[in-house]
Amino acid sequence: MRTSLHHRLAVLLLLIALVAAGPAHAAGWRDDLPQAKLSGSAELRWFGLRIYNAALWSAHAPFDQTQAFALELTYQRSISRARIVQTSIDEIHRLFGDRYSDDQLKQWEALMTGVFTDVSEGDQLTGVYLPGIGCRFYNRTRLLGEIRDLEFAHAFFAIWLDPRSKDVQLRNRLLGTEK
Repeated sequence: MRTSLHHRLAVLLLLIALVAAGPAHAAGWRDDLPQAKLSGSAELRWFGLRIYNAALWSAHAPFDQTQAFALELTYQRSISRARIVQTSIDEIHRLFGDRYSDDQLKQWEALMTGVFTDVSEGDQLTGVYLPGIGCRFYNRTRLLGEIRDLEFAHAFFAIWLDPRSKDVQLRNRLLGTEK
């Protein structure tokens, strides 16, 4: 009985130590992509209003969407988490139509709601695509969360990188094919 109690106490202390230590992976997106170089950048405007500056980072030139990369958005205005999530879902649905079920989109909406934050002018959110894993999201100071779903990662980054992107000029500038 005493050995069992000691064993349970040791396991409990180990679990507390693991939780207190936080995630074992990178604290900043550059730790995920130490060799990353800027592939391209652009500004998103909507009806003349500056929304965000986007920058695409990759260790591969020319850009290879099958390799790890980071998409960094520096916001020029305040936007709620709910708006960011809903706009992302709307764009995924626009790009892929009925490819993803309403249930799948609701699951992704819940995952993004758990990871994304409200942003203010000057805030930065960076999504990192990780082949074979999915994606991680960071702000300027910390890891916000990881979504281990490759299908989500492909659909999410398609918002900016798919040839059918809503802003083709922004896409081309990110890819470095247009100045």
